Amino acid sequence: MNDDIKDIAMRIRDLRDIANISQESLAKALNIDVETYEQYESGQTDIPIGIIKKIAEKFKVEFITLITGQEPHLNRYSVVRKGKGVAVERRKEYDYQDIAYGFTNKKAQIFLVTAKDRTNEKELKPYSHDGHEFDYVLEGTLKVYLDGKSVVLEEGDCIYFDSNCKHYMTAVGGKTTKFIAIVF
Repeated sequence: MNDDIKDIAMRIRDLRDIANISQESLAKALNIDVETYEQYESGQTDIPIGIIKKIAEKFKVEFITLITGQEPHLNRYSVVRKGKGVAVERRKEYDYQDIAYGFTNKKAQIFLVTAKDRTNEKELKPYSHDGHEFDYVLEGTLKVYLDGKSVVLEEGDCIYFDSNCKHYMTAVGGKTTKFIAIVF
């Protein structure tokens, strides 16, 4: 596992220890089994964004604090210049940039995502997380899989869905695709 995932896991473990909450209790609060939680906390397994979001809410810390170890400070507005979002290491098939990282007490996580064209889509694993998601295609073509069905989105198209559905996205057409993902 890469160092970013291990760093996130360490911050989560430290928060849990400081709050004097057992792994079992936190796993139960997250509605996951203890073994899965232990893998997340050890840094052995990538932690889904929805789980990180729930942990941040549980411990009343900012999502980006768990990701980067730094606290956001802005509460009126936040400007992020082109290419200056904070890189978030999540899944190898996507490059994420948190483009609202400086704002505190956000109601949603907002990412600029670059998806690579995957000719072997069977390698992609569906995932789910609590809440809703809104994706808006800025450039390229994005194929979105939702519970076994697919929808193709072109530049300017968008989709809003219940992110408890098993889903994944991939660029199609031989080019990378950029889209805005908002996770509520």
